[in-house]
Amino acid sequence: MGSGEDSGVGADYPQRATIRDVAARAGVSIGTASKALNASGSLRQETRDRVVAAANELGFRPNAMAQSLHRSRSMTVGVLTTDSFGRFIFPILEALEETLAGHGIAIFMCNATDDPEREQQHLDQLLGKRIDGLLVTARRMDRRPAIAVPGKSMPVIYVFSQSDDPDALCLLPDDHGGAVLAVEHLIATGRRRIAHITGPAEFEAVTLRHQGYVDTLARAGLPALPEHYLNGLWSEAWGREAVDQLFADAATAPDALFCGNDQIARGASDALRERGLTVPQDVAVVGFDNWDVMALAARPPLSSVDMNLHRLGRAAGERLIAMIGGERIRGVERLPCSLVVRPSSAPAGHTDTTQQNQNS
Repeated sequence: MGSGEDSGVGADYPQRATIRDVAARAGVSIGTASKALNASGSLRQETRDRVVAAANELGFRPNAMAQSLHRSRSMTVGVLTTDSFGRFIFPILEALEETLAGHGIAIFMCNATDDPEREQQHLDQLLGKRIDGLLVTARRMDRRPAIAVPGKSMPVIYVFSQSDDPDALCLLPDDHGGAVLAVEHLIATGRRRIAHITGPAEFEAVTLRHQGYVDTLARAGLPALPEHYLNGLWSEAWGREAVDQLFADAATAPDALFCGNDQIARGASDALRERGLTVPQDVAVVGFDNWDVMALAARPPLSSVDMNLHRLGRAAGERLIAMIGGERIRGVERLPCSLVVRPSSAPAGHTDTTQQNQNS
């Protein structure tokens, strides 16, 4: 093999500009250049502007590690997730990044895929990067073991996830309130026999949504029939199967379906159409999640409860900044959901609208 010059290995690359180069270009000392770029010290605005202009001309980028040591902060936070599909984490992360970017904070994201060893490995790496805070999220919202942070000196927030640590801060959508919105809407459109098709009973979200369904029916003087509450998988197949069960006896058949997610709702809508029933004229349908991929592709498009994941991400960023600044925040915060009304449950001539949880 030839020399480094012949092979291209070790080829010349443009050298990065240094603070010394910036100082020379601006005609100031290195100390003055540093103060100007870090917005510290007492300098004339003209001097600051000249140093910044020189830095821009040279393409100077500050040494992030040196800055973090100077500030005792890395200006980074970590995100640990188990949502490899991204359905829930991506909207949260988008809003989190927007919120933190305004404070000069960047994000490292790691996917643990429900593997405790892998999660610990990611955590060790994040701690080694001297992150200023940590956000933990997941596919589903049930409780999980608390993240072990040495000395509990670093802020940790659980978003769309819960910790078994009573001192932790957990940000969650208001599942009970979301169910109330859905059932109140169905009642307002004249429905009186409302069934609830949902996911596995062991999930807390399922329990809270069911309680919201029962409470709302009770306030309206309507019965919550045992045969109108069905648990199964979070799938379109389960939605179709549930419709077969609900409509096996015409005497107890519902005139509306409140579904635990949009996949179930889409499967149920397909099954109703196969039975010759029209949505929403014969049976109104409302889903949960407001997942565009499902809700807008359904025939007709699905009304659905929106968990406002962007709002969760924004709130997480705001709380994290406050906690990094020394504020202590703990407890479980449930943020309001919204109901997006589309043709699957809307009266004739209705256009899409959004109804907010009254807690918003």
